[in-house]
Amino acid sequence: MLFTRRIYKTSVSLEDALGTWNEFVSSLPRAESEDITVVGSLGRVTAAAVQAKISSPFFHASAMDGYAVRFHETFGSSETHPLQLRLNDQALPVNTGDPIPEGYNAVIMVEDVQIRGELLEIIAPVAPYENVRTVGEDIVQTELILPENHVIRPVDIGAMLSGGNTKIRVRKKPLVTIIPTGNEIVEPGTELKTGNIIDFNSFMIGGLVTQWGGQFRRTDIVKDNKEILKKKITEAVQESDLVIVLAGASAGTKDFTPNAIEDLGTVFVHGINIKPGKPVLLGMISGKPVIGLPGYPVAAHITFELFGIPLLYHFLGPEPEKPETVKARLSRPVASSLGQEEFLRVKVGKVGDNLIATPVGRGAGALMTLQRADGIVQIPALSEGVAPESEVEVRLIRSRSEIEHTIVCIGSHDNALDLLANFLKRRYPSCSLSSAHVGSMGGIMAIKRSEAHVAGTHLLDEKTGEYNIPFIKKFLKDIPIVVMNLVYRQQGFIVRKNNPQNITGIEDLTRDDIVFINRQAGSGTRLLTDKCLREKNINPLKIRGYDKEEFTHMGVASSVLSGAANTGMGILTAAIALGLDFIPVAQERYDLVIRKEHLNTPMIQALLHIITSGSEFRDAVVSLGGYDISDMGNVVYEQ
Repeated sequence: MLFTRRIYKTSVSLEDALGTWNEFVSSLPRAESEDITVVGSLGRVTAAAVQAKISSPFFHASAMDGYAVRFHETFGSSETHPLQLRLNDQALPVNTGDPIPEGYNAVIMVEDVQIRGELLEIIAPVAPYENVRTVGEDIVQTELILPENHVIRPVDIGAMLSGGNTKIRVRKKPLVTIIPTGNEIVEPGTELKTGNIIDFNSFMIGGLVTQWGGQFRRTDIVKDNKEILKKKITEAVQESDLVIVLAGASAGTKDFTPNAIEDLGTVFVHGINIKPGKPVLLGMISGKPVIGLPGYPVAAHITFELFGIPLLYHFLGPEPEKPETVKARLSRPVASSLGQEEFLRVKVGKVGDNLIATPVGRGAGALMTLQRADGIVQIPALSEGVAPESEVEVRLIRSRSEIEHTIVCIGSHDNALDLLANFLKRRYPSCSLSSAHVGSMGGIMAIKRSEAHVAGTHLLDEKTGEYNIPFIKKFLKDIPIVVMNLVYRQQGFIVRKNNPQNITGIEDLTRDDIVFINRQAGSGTRLLTDKCLREKNINPLKIRGYDKEEFTHMGVASSVLSGAANTGMGILTAAIALGLDFIPVAQERYDLVIRKEHLNTPMIQALLHIITSGSEFRDAVVSLGGYDISDMGNVVYEQ
């Protein structure tokens, strides 16, 4: 059977795509209204104004514990000339909230009186309605409590109930049908086979729908069949306010979404000059909006934020909240494709007086880069990138308060850092540890440029055989720092279980049947690899895969496990974590470099307390396997 590959009709700019889409969205009606109970209305949007049915309070009520009196009968009282009122005649006992008895118009607080048998002695007069909550003091009958298009808060529920309302008219939650597609897609919990992809996108996008005030339903997974897809879309359009088709919107031979939507309705846009998210499709069927989202999760998330938010908020009425933005300094250069607007994921931390933004990864399928990001930097289509230390605007996806209580750790990756981050958050919930894996040398340079509080490093100096300190003396000269040991660890070749390729050492990397996965330039692991190659006079050009790089030990181990590579240099802990075998090469010292100016800050002190106090963290590190913690927490160098 001959398959034809679809070509994007015309890729448009983001600005033009938003203009086309928003024009269509503005023509759609608001969501219909429904009556619900006030007590169940939290987070809903009012579809009509809410007015008070009764005043609150609807009777004159005592504001204090004391005695109800007639104010004119208290005139003339003073400390030197106290007056006495007859109990149960001129003065009646009342508690806070009690109705004021008919004929009485003030309250004297209980602490301002003396009881003299059947008499109440007072030493000061009271004004009319003093210490009395009068009718309508809080809410007056017919008063406006909430306007239309208001998102209901807990305090609003209290005000509505206080004003005598038990029912309220709100906008119906827009119903969004999500259709996952693809032969490779399987249900969560399915026993996985090679080529399977778990459908997590449906629930991620559904979560966004819920977060923005809608409700979603998910259909069964639709296999790659155009006619079945068209039938499913047709059914969804009849029942929903918005239809989302997940995947199948690109230009592959099995991407049927564009043709299916075009057969049933109108395609406004297919292909936008953004990265990630180019394959997004915007259309209409029977007057209903239909969006085809890319299958890659980061692309799906970003494009649904761009085109889903305005649509759902239009249905409901309120204006979308503007995201918080900050100015930050970019920690390293970023190259970008000319002609494509890029959404760069970054970690953000406050180091000294500066906010530092560090890119965390750019793959459209790398969901964890978005999950771990603190913000998004939008690189214009006419830019070829951003220079290091440039000021950039960051759209925050975490609060500024969280970011300002985040320890920025840049440098070499180690699994113990993940444990440390969890222990920090568990014991000190206001603090976080954010680690960016750019290699040991990248960490040292981040310390030099005041872009990190902490750097992880394991750089071996070939001349002295010493770890880290020679590099610190060379590159961090005159910068007050402390170097604390975290662990000693085994570096070596990670190979598949039972070592089917029979790899024994560095010499085997030149074999024709071996594919190597490397670490990035500037990492301590890369320096160790190159040192071993020089010692054996091996030309790196003879190694298949030498130019293919990963940024973490777990990335190397994952490449070996998946079969993308036969071996790579990494730590024993990563091999153990994925059930792989290991050929040791060297034991190395992994240290933390900390600028002294940050040493006494509460969050660094919290971090150090975990490392140096008690055995819980130490035991957890040892349980990972492959670690020697004999010097953990010891200062090995200071300048």
